[in-house]
Amino acid sequence: PKVLHQVPADSIVPSATSTQIPLFHFPSLSSYIIPRPEFCSRLITFCTPTHRILSHPVCLPSPSYPRNAYTFSIALVLNLSTPFASYATVTLKLASLLRTLEEQSRFLSRDTSAPNTGKIYALCEILLEDLNNYCESMIPIDDSNTLNIKLFPTYPPPPPLYPYHVPLSTVRLDSLTDPNWDLTMLRVLPHIDGINSVKQISLLADADYKLVRKAIEHLLYYGCLLLLDIFSFSAIYAPTAELASFVEDVEMQAECARYVALPVDAHVEGSKRDVIDGFQMVELYLSLKQGQNVKAFYIEHAEKTNKMDVRRFITFGVIKGFLYRVHKYAIATCQTSRRKRDPKTRVKQKKTPSISVEAGTDEVDSDLAELETFLDGTHCFDEICTELMINEQELMGRLKAIGDVQIICR
Repeated sequence: PKVLHQVPADSIVPSATSTQIPLFHFPSLSSYIIPRPEFCSRLITFCTPTHRILSHPVCLPSPSYPRNAYTFSIALVLNLSTPFASYATVTLKLASLLRTLEEQSRFLSRDTSAPNTGKIYALCEILLEDLNNYCESMIPIDDSNTLNIKLFPTYPPPPPLYPYHVPLSTVRLDSLTDPNWDLTMLRVLPHIDGINSVKQISLLADADYKLVRKAIEHLLYYGCLLLLDIFSFSAIYAPTAELASFVEDVEMQAECARYVALPVDAHVEGSKRDVIDGFQMVELYLSLKQGQNVKAFYIEHAEKTNKMDVRRFITFGVIKGFLYRVHKYAIATCQTSRRKRDPKTRVKQKKTPSISVEAGTDEVDSDLAELETFLDGTHCFDEICTELMINEQELMGRLKAIGDVQIICR
């Protein structure tokens, strides 16, 4: 095997007059770049101590060639730390295009240019420059073939998405959409407002939950959304050690003040937008603590909280990472878990037709039996309320009806 073209020049096989150190020792690795026919037509990846080589060898058997076959390979050399998933796609597409060109017009085998010259070298040179500078390339090869390559960034997988999560957009989604987008996505976007949970969005959009979840996961993958918990005045929040960065960052304090300020009433002449200063913001965040819900916090600091949007105040702290949600979990004792309730303990009612009485009690028993499946200490109140489509007050009422249930905050 030999190297016909290399970009940059002398980077793999240096010339006799070159003083450049090659990226790797080609003779010791040539059998992996141009392997036996059994290993052709597949992506081959291997590493040196400092670099990763991606190649896709192609073997074209034909009696028209001097050796009854023509074998070639195009390889990309990356730094070892560079994510290579998107470059693997580029390698496969380049190999496929060059194979097609060779089968159509002997584009490679009939090229008589000297090494590192000619149209093939120019193609490699333009491709390297475009991918490094613009992450995409469009190169016309002949009248009927054009090379179109684009490097798509590889992101980590999105976090797990549950029905009780609340998506909040980090970009203006309406400016990114067009009529050709997925129909479910177009129905979902108007309801992503930082208030509605995933399950509420599926109901408001009148779309299948699985499709809605897949659409939101797609937006999460590309960083267009982040996930919050369901806001309620009965929820508990507490500061983390990261609050120290907020205390020291004056710009973040000003950003928070603008974010939580109430909008100006355009119908009231001379009305001004009340903005809380940074010192007061720090005091309010420091006053949040375990055992105190948002309602109690709001009443205690009513003079200041009346001037701001409390939901945005909490959301800002969660987004920046210096507030965390204290979730509630319910655990049923062994005696009450999945027990059968005695019909004699039911509340006596006025005489009514027996069919309606039994139907009502059966429905209550069914609701409580469904609730008991969540009382193992692994399901937070947000999850239970979302799955059963009830609020926290109704949930507490059902827990009292079950019996001895412990509520744990953590």
